[in-house]
Amino acid sequence: MAQSMSFFMVIVLLAFAPICLSSKTYGGYLFPQFYDRSCPQAKEIVKSIVAKAVAKEARMAASLLRLHFHDCFVKGCDASLLLDNSGTIISEKRSNPNTNSVRGFEVIDEIKKALEKDCPQTVSCADILALAARDSTVLAGGPNWEVPLGRRDSRGASLSGSNYNIPAPNNTFNTILTKFKLKGLDIVDLVALSGSHTIGNARCTTFRQRLYNQSGNSLPDYTLEQSYAAQLRATCPRSGGDQTLFFLDFVSPIKFDNSYFKNLLASKGLLNSDQVLVTKNQESLALVKQYAGNNELFFENFAKCMVKMGNISPLTGFRGEIRKNCRKINN
Repeated sequence: MAQSMSFFMVIVLLAFAPICLSSKTYGGYLFPQFYDRSCPQAKEIVKSIVAKAVAKEARMAASLLRLHFHDCFVKGCDASLLLDNSGTIISEKRSNPNTNSVRGFEVIDEIKKALEKDCPQTVSCADILALAARDSTVLAGGPNWEVPLGRRDSRGASLSGSNYNIPAPNNTFNTILTKFKLKGLDIVDLVALSGSHTIGNARCTTFRQRLYNQSGNSLPDYTLEQSYAAQLRATCPRSGGDQTLFFLDFVSPIKFDNSYFKNLLASKGLLNSDQVLVTKNQESLALVKQYAGNNELFFENFAKCMVKMGNISPLTGFRGEIRKNCRKINN
C-alpha cells in the first residue's frame, strides 16, 4: 500500500511539474522563481540599484520602462537593444525611434556589474530589463506584478526591425494596432500599455506637426485642446528646439496613475499616438473611459499586459546566451 501511494505521489508530482515550472501563464519556460537557487539576491540587487537611480532622477523610471518596451518590440524580449556597434552588429540604438530617446543604459550596466560580482554569467540582460521595468513602475506609484524570468540574451540586433516595428508617435491608429497584433498583442494591450505615458517626457520634434501642420495642409490638429496647444507652441516653435522636453502627462508627470487617460478625454494627449486612442476607434475609446474612471482597473490590466508583452519571443533553454556585459556579445 505504501509503495502504491508513493508511486501515485510521483505520478501526481510529474503531472503538475510542468505547470509549476513552465506554466503558459508565464510564457512557456519563464517563471518568477527562475533564479531562486542560482542567484537568490538577483531581484533585490536590481530593485536597490533602480531605486537609487530613480531617487537621483525621477525621469529614470519612465526611461527604464521604455527600454523594456523598445527591446521587446524588435526581436522579442532578448536585450538586443542594449548591444553597441561592433564588427558584426549595427546597434538598435541608432534607429529613428531610439536616437535621442532611449536612455538609462548606465543603470543597466551598474545592475549587470553587481550581478556578475554576485552570480557570474547567471542573470540575463533581458531579465534585468524586465525586472527594472517592473521596479520602476512600482517606484513611480504604479502596480506591482510577478515578473516571469528565464529569458536569455540575443547574439544579434536588428536596426531595420527597430525602425519598423516600434510604434511611432505619428503613426495612425491602425498602424499602431497592426504593430501590436504582429507581436501577439491586442487592443486591450495597446490601450493599457499606452498608459505608461503617465510618466516620462517627449521631445518637441515628436509632436510638432500637431501644432502646425498635422495633415500636410499647414493647419494644426484640431483634436488637440486649443489652450493646451497654445501653451505647447510657446516652447515648441515651428523650427528649432527639437530636443526640448515636455511631460507626457502634465497633470502628474512623475506619478504613475490614470490621469493620462483623463487627459485624453479632455483632448490633452501630447502625442498623436496618444490622442488617436479616443478619436479613431470606439473600442479603444471605451477602454480609455474605463481606465479614466477606475485607477484600480487600469493598474490590474497594465500589470497583466506587461507580463504578456514580456513574453514576446523570449530566448530560452540553450538559445542565445547570458552576456557578461550587456553592451556586447560574449567572445
